[in-house]
Amino acid sequence: MGLELLAELIAEGSVVVLSGAGLSTESGIPDYRGATGRARRSEPMTYQAFLGGVEARRRYWARSHLGWRALTGAAPNDGHRAVAELQRRGLVSGIITQNVDGLHQAAGAREVIELHGGLDRVVCLGCGERTPRVRLDARLQAANPGWADLVGAAVGGRVNPDGDARVGDEHVHDFRIVDCSSCGGVLKPDVIFFGENVPRPRVDSCFALTAAAGLLLVLGSSLTVRSGYRFVARATELGIPVAIVNQGPTRADTEATISLDAPLGATLGTLLSGLGKSGAERLIPGGKG
Repeated sequence: MGLELLAELIAEGSVVVLSGAGLSTESGIPDYRGATGRARRSEPMTYQAFLGGVEARRRYWARSHLGWRALTGAAPNDGHRAVAELQRRGLVSGIITQNVDGLHQAAGAREVIELHGGLDRVVCLGCGERTPRVRLDARLQAANPGWADLVGAAVGGRVNPDGDARVGDEHVHDFRIVDCSSCGGVLKPDVIFFGENVPRPRVDSCFALTAAAGLLLVLGSSLTVRSGYRFVARATELGIPVAIVNQGPTRADTEATISLDAPLGATLGTLLSGLGKSGAERLIPGGKG
């Protein structure tokens, strides 16, 4: 009955998707709190620590330089493709993602709001210039020839959703970092660190999307962090239905109109197939009436 109700809600259109790390696990990127993420989370880099000293930045960029390879090798899965197709059909009116992996866009989705930024960009904290991550990657490779291959073989492919590979301090001390090629300033990934605020205009855009939604569809997020949960709270306050598809419990299960504990790719694939004729007709016996 749960899938039928979800199909009916989506068939009404004006769906705003709020996605989390669980949507990308089938692309080989582990989440933080689900089955693939347990005991994998190392101490996260905070914004304050990153600004506080070169050694913290060295640790971050060494781990991220290695983790970047895992993320760039990931491909969109059935869940990402289903969201992009629902948008193409006019049923999804907006996408808010807590992920920084760019897989929604790689699947063909348009105008995705990256709540926490994207790892494919780098920003200079001095002059504000934004540059592609591939450019920085090439500079780091030149400054650390052979390091990624050597350390990658030693530590394996353990990487978190934010691109943070699990690299021990013994592999970090000789890693060379680089500064902005334009002004010599400190380079930072264009993502939101712990202890850093999401820019207010971005938050306001997400609230505006939520307020105009016919349905808020949460995909692959436990909603533990307030950053994403606040949009569920706003939808509930406005009387907008909330549907959740996630593996494992979430913070908003009791508030949701429907909450499915199910694999994302298979569930969204089945849902998409069922919406292929006319709305939810193939999934709901007798259609919508």
